[in-house]
This record gives sequence, structure tokens and C-alpha cells, in this order.
Amino acid sequence: MHYDSEIINHLIRNRRSIFPDQFEQGRVVPDEIIREILINATWAPTHGRNEPWLFTVFCGKGLQQLADFQSKLYKATAGDNFSEAKFVKLQQQPLKASHVIAIGMKRGENKRIPEIEDIEAVACAVQNIYLSVTAYELGGYLTTGGITYDSSAKDFFGLGEEDKLLGFFYIGYIAIPSTAGNRKSINQKVKWVQ
Repeated sequence: MHYDSEIINHLIRNRRSIFPDQFEQGRVVPDEIIREILINATWAPTHGRNEPWLFTVFCGKGLQQLADFQSKLYKATAGDNFSEAKFVKLQQQPLKASHVIAIGMKRGENKRIPEIEDIEAVACAVQNIYLSVTAYELGGYLTTGGITYDSSAKDFFGLGEEDKLLGFFYIGYIAIPSTAGNRKSINQKVKWVQ
């Protein structure tokens, strides 16, 4: 099979985070496209074929359920660090997206595989989501804020004690594109040993 490397290079180098405030409000991505994006995610490399990802997709009225859950959990656990602005953001952000995917790492059956390798596999799956969203000309944004690392949130997402919630991926149609990106020269980040 032949792939056009220029198209692949362009796709990778033009992927951008598109934040919920940049989405076209009220326009819904067909579930079939989200399903294809998630199938692509599951083709990420995974040590021992552990396939440790668990994706929970919120759409329609489910977005309100996510907003209610995360804002209430934050309010209940923030204590003296409570911020009204953060509370309101947790209530409103999911409602700006077409779909929000909770990114879970569910430890695979093969426990001999180090946990970090399962986390890395999920990170590769997230990159597949990012590239697929870009290919479909949609906007996407991964956030690890809010309740992501609150262990009391795990049960809501079907995660056990040894599992991890790694973030939330927001998807929507683009109303306001992000600006062009840039990267440092690879000469600053790559060492060749010959």
C-alpha cells in the first residue's frame, strides 16, 4: 500500500488544539465520525496488546451529566482552594462541545507490563484521536485540568483503583481556527549517534 508522505507530514504538522470557546456552538458531529475516530485511537501501539484505553463518550444530554458531575465533585473536594470561576468553567465547558471523551487508562490483563507503558499506550491513542479529528476538519482539545487526577472521580468513568483518569478530549466543529504553530529546530531536540 502506498501512502502520500507529504499529506501525512502536512496533517501532523498542522494539527492544532482548538478550545471549546472556538467551537461552533450547537453544531453536532455525527456519532459515526466519532466512532471512526475512536476506532483509529484503538490502533495505537500497545505493549503485549494490553489495549489499556477506556473511552467514555459524552454527547447530547450526557454533556450536562458530565458538567454536573465534575462541577459538583470539584465543589465538594476543593476546600479552601475553591474558585467560583473554576466551578463555573467546569459547569459550562462541556456544553460548548459536540462530544467530550473521558480518557481512561484501564490496566490490562497482563500486569507484568509496567503501568507507565499502559499510560504511554493511551497517550499514543490520544495522538491518533488528535490526528483523526484534524483529518475530519474538526476541532479538538485535550485537557488534564478539573477533576482529572481526583481519585474519587474514577468510579463515575468505570475505572477501578489501579486505573487512571488521564483527561478529557473535547470535539466540535471549528468556528475560530487556531493560529499557525511553530516548533524549535530539531537540532535542539535530536542527538544523532553514528
